[in-house]
Amino acid sequence: MTTGQRPLPPARLAFAGQTWKEVAHLLLNLPLALFSFVYVVVVVAVGSALAVTVIGLPLLGLGLAGARGLGSMERSRARRLLGTFVDEPSPLPFRKDDGFLARTWGRLKDPVGWRSLLYGFVRLPWGVLTFTLTLVALIVLWPMLPFVVRGLSNADRAMARGLLCPSDELERRIAELESDRGTVVDTAAADLRRIERDLHDGAQARLVNLAMGLGLAKEKLLEGQADATVAAMVDEAHGEVKLALQELRDLARGIHPAVLTDRGLDAALSSLAARCTVPVRVTVDLRERPAPAIEGIAYFTVSELLQNVSKHSGARSASVEVWRADRRLLLRVEDDGRGGASLDGGTGMSGLADRLGAVDGLFVVDSPAGGPTTVSAELPWRDRSDG
Repeated sequence: MTTGQRPLPPARLAFAGQTWKEVAHLLLNLPLALFSFVYVVVVVAVGSALAVTVIGLPLLGLGLAGARGLGSMERSRARRLLGTFVDEPSPLPFRKDDGFLARTWGRLKDPVGWRSLLYGFVRLPWGVLTFTLTLVALIVLWPMLPFVVRGLSNADRAMARGLLCPSDELERRIAELESDRGTVVDTAAADLRRIERDLHDGAQARLVNLAMGLGLAKEKLLEGQADATVAAMVDEAHGEVKLALQELRDLARGIHPAVLTDRGLDAALSSLAARCTVPVRVTVDLRERPAPAIEGIAYFTVSELLQNVSKHSGARSASVEVWRADRRLLLRVEDDGRGGASLDGGTGMSGLADRLGAVDGLFVVDSPAGGPTTVSAELPWRDRSDG
């Protein structure tokens, strides 16, 4: 007999995927804690017992290096199962010419290694507790399972952040500066390649043609053929000289313009604006000039932004503003073009952001489709006397 009752929905697990990840993390705590505890006890016991011998301290140093590896494994586990990102510490600052004793001493005084050992030591009782409570919740306290594992997982997150993160703000800053140093080196190498290419394809080629032309003219003069052909050759060589000088001046301006050195940002940016294909209004409000390095970075940042305005924006007008706020130099370039600029990988904008980030600067692009585009940049202020 038909009752009109609707069919039941298919059976499914009621808990979210993150709950099961946390359950897996808590159940793994016990076997991993056992392994880490045994490792810590062996490293400390053997290293301490043999400390009076030649091999004791090197063994302890190697044990601390291994503890770093255990810490990295735990950070990866927290990232995958708990959704918690813990910053990776910077590697030990060894140099190629460091000897065995220097490397051993560096490992022995490594705070990251010692904190990783402490983490492995205190995890055993915690692993037993979390394994037991999670197993009981899975079997007996099923409705309370999400709340139990979330509370235990939050304690795990706090423990990982407290013991496995870089030692302090200075440690994180060192890691950032190491990354920024690579960006600076890559940028300098790219600039050197650009200068070499410009010299090879431009002024050098013209000077070679000039030498060949003057050589032919000299031969004709030695042969006594001082006619209109020689005059044309000399005239052509003269034209090549002027073009080569112009290209060298343009190249020198690209390296560091003389107007920036002599008169500062106001005059240099006004000169850039005059060469832009879009009318540009320049406002510079600086009572004093910053250090030459900061001034140069600001100039080339605006230069590349105005080149983007000329080539890609389709704008009718643009503006450049420069001012100082406390210990920061601020730039803003706006245009009324089509918009759509972004920092997505590989663009000139992303290169500018990397360059400013390498000197502790900021770079922000606001460019909705249809425009307008506003690019804001900040640089640290350094007085010219300190430059």
